Amino acid sequence: MKLSELPGRHSLFWKLACLLVAFCLLMIWLSWSWGRYMEERNQFLSSDARSTLSRYAAQAEQAWQRGGRNGVDDWLQSMELREASWVGVIGADLQSLSSQPLNAAEVQHLTFLRGLDWPIHKKGRPWLRLPFPQDPAAGILVIELPERFVPGKYRVFWRVITNGVIPGLFTLLLCVGLYRLLVVPLNNLREQANAWRADQLNVRLSSGITQRPDELGELARAFDSMSERLQTTVALQQQLLRDLSHELRTPLSRLRVASESEQGLAQLRERIGREVDGMQRLVEDTLQLAWLDTDRSPLPDEAIQIQALWEMLTDNACYESGWPSLQLQCSVEASCWVRGNLNTLAQALENILRNAIRHSPEGGIVRLDARRDGEYWHLWLEDQGGGVADEDLQRIFSPFIRLDGSRPGDGGFGLGLSIARNAVQRQGGLLWAENTGAGLRLNLRLLADDGVAHADAFASRLAPTMAVHSPQIA
Repeated sequence: MKLSELPGRHSLFWKLACLLVAFCLLMIWLSWSWGRYMEERNQFLSSDARSTLSRYAAQAEQAWQRGGRNGVDDWLQSMELREASWVGVIGADLQSLSSQPLNAAEVQHLTFLRGLDWPIHKKGRPWLRLPFPQDPAAGILVIELPERFVPGKYRVFWRVITNGVIPGLFTLLLCVGLYRLLVVPLNNLREQANAWRADQLNVRLSSGITQRPDELGELARAFDSMSERLQTTVALQQQLLRDLSHELRTPLSRLRVASESEQGLAQLRERIGREVDGMQRLVEDTLQLAWLDTDRSPLPDEAIQIQALWEMLTDNACYESGWPSLQLQCSVEASCWVRGNLNTLAQALENILRNAIRHSPEGGIVRLDARRDGEYWHLWLEDQGGGVADEDLQRIFSPFIRLDGSRPGDGGFGLGLSIARNAVQRQGGLLWAENTGAGLRLNLRLLADDGVAHADAFASRLAPTMAVHSPQIA
């Protein structure tokens, strides 16, 4: 695997890998340390047993030194009351130091005696040898291990604990960690999907999930983004539907009045045609705005010369509005080329120009200018219409907003700037408004392009484009 193919530093892979490695190391440590501890508990004498048996050896030595055989006999009689085990005191020649000699079975046991530090893993009670503490050559204490000192009484129980219960508990902890790491976020994503199914588009995931730097965090952020996008789209479509139905009431009412009036046929035809044209433009603009807001497929882009595009737009505008060309001025250099979709950008700039002409006084000047700003071109269109209130600089881009109080259709439907902003944003640009004191300035920020090599191809694209963008300016 190449280094470039490795998961990122915050990938979920590394979290899972660290968790599993830690679990394996923990189980290895458990099997080594706890297993060793339990081995000592089940195969070796406890410290209490060693201490007691060593004390017996010291007492046997003292009895031999003080009373000889009689002393050993007295001590052995006292041991019969203490321990239910065979006890003997043996000399260096393997003969009994008491008055009672060893029988054949006892002599046979003396052939294999265990020390205190030896493991005790066989069944039964082994015989132990304990040399005298002060003078080991003088004798040894031989004792059959008392029943109460035999280790491994709970050997099966501790094997179950060591090999079953404890690994099971640690595996359960591993499962809990995996559950919190993987299943809990997936459950939250499932709950959000169920909320979408119940039309609860305002449900969002918790910050604990969306702020995670791994793949699940990216998935959670994508879910939240989709939820927000769905909520915005649905709200916009509902708002457009309400506004459209409201805007259609006026022309429909006028059509009803006209149909019930005593007007002549020519006047009735003219009225019906005008109202139908207005409703058609309203429906087309509304559908176009809805399409621009919901469609997120990438638009084909190309190099566009702003100066040439402006000339064709102003030719149509002068013809439709009756303005002389001197009132539509352009200070943009011929070197101003931008990247974008020609049809979409032409429609956006046309709507901005319509808005400027509509709100400019008679004899007013509309001017387009631009400057290079790094990798972008900053364009602005100024009119002399007096501007708008500062609090309305954002509202003018909302659908069906008419600040001049005009009737629907007479001064436009309030969709032009909404369509323009959506069109500019779809090709990676920005559109915003500001007051100049004498009028309104609409600013565009578009990606720059060195389009000299595309001049001939661009010129051939302008004619069919402007055949599409040639509606009248109302």
